Amino acid sequence: MGPAFRLPPLREPVRLIGARTFDFSRQIAVMAIINRTPDSFFDEGATFALDRAVEAAVQAARDGADWVDIGGVPFAPGPELSGRDELERVIPVIEGLVAESDVVVSVDTFRPEVAEAAIAAGAGVINDTTGIHDPRLADVVADSDATLVITHSLAAPRQVYPRPQYDDVAGEIASFLQSRVDFAVSRGIPENRIIVDPGHDLNKNTFQTLELTRRLFEITALGLPTLAAVSNKDFIGESLGREKPERLPGSLAAATVSVMLGARIVRMHNVRESVDAMRMVEAIMGWREPVYAVHNL
Repeated sequence: MGPAFRLPPLREPVRLIGARTFDFSRQIAVMAIINRTPDSFFDEGATFALDRAVEAAVQAARDGADWVDIGGVPFAPGPELSGRDELERVIPVIEGLVAESDVVVSVDTFRPEVAEAAIAAGAGVINDTTGIHDPRLADVVADSDATLVITHSLAAPRQVYPRPQYDDVAGEIASFLQSRVDFAVSRGIPENRIIVDPGHDLNKNTFQTLELTRRLFEITALGLPTLAAVSNKDFIGESLGREKPERLPGSLAAATVSVMLGARIVRMHNVRESVDAMRMVEAIMGWREPVYAVHNL
């Protein structure tokens, strides 16, 4: 009897992303999070200062992150931030990180002009949490060697979307993602430069996100690497009755279950703990050798 892990039917598991090659048939990538915002969801401005942001990004790479995701604008509803201000937040962090590490750099943005400048500065991934709200973003990525992360969400950028309703949450998300992948391909982005993200908690309540996670194999069945951005989110806090500083165990559990159901990238705040958890999963699956082995030998 084989393992109960979901091995996704990836059409092209080997991916060159930035300067690194990943084989998602036997590898899990850990994406660290750097929010250069004063009002970020989790760290609440801890890495808003430029030197703190660059230092945290470099440290994440040293702690084993496979790539680092840099954001200048939160997903949550809020006041408008100009494209120029967003550029001023993210570009110096990209440049500082690229100067110190070959880690994959992604930028969390929905603006084509920010994506274009980020790629020019060294970013290898554009992480669009709005599902390509602006079609021009797809054109920018198509004209580069960058990878695009397409995420499911319903609201216009930074707008409120009260009481989201789904008749079939996983099925509707899978259908949305497939349609946006088809659109990206039609704009010239090859499928081997596309990753999908079902958008845990993004315009979804806790019950919907829990069901989505249980049925994640319906997303991974699309045949593209799936990113699970579960770290410290409200569905974990509400499920456990834990505030943000106390959600690490729940985050690791959610990430591990997501990987068991076929996710191949996890977006996490606590890098060292997350890297250890994912490397342990790889060892159990027989995808990597132990660092050393002396017990009972």
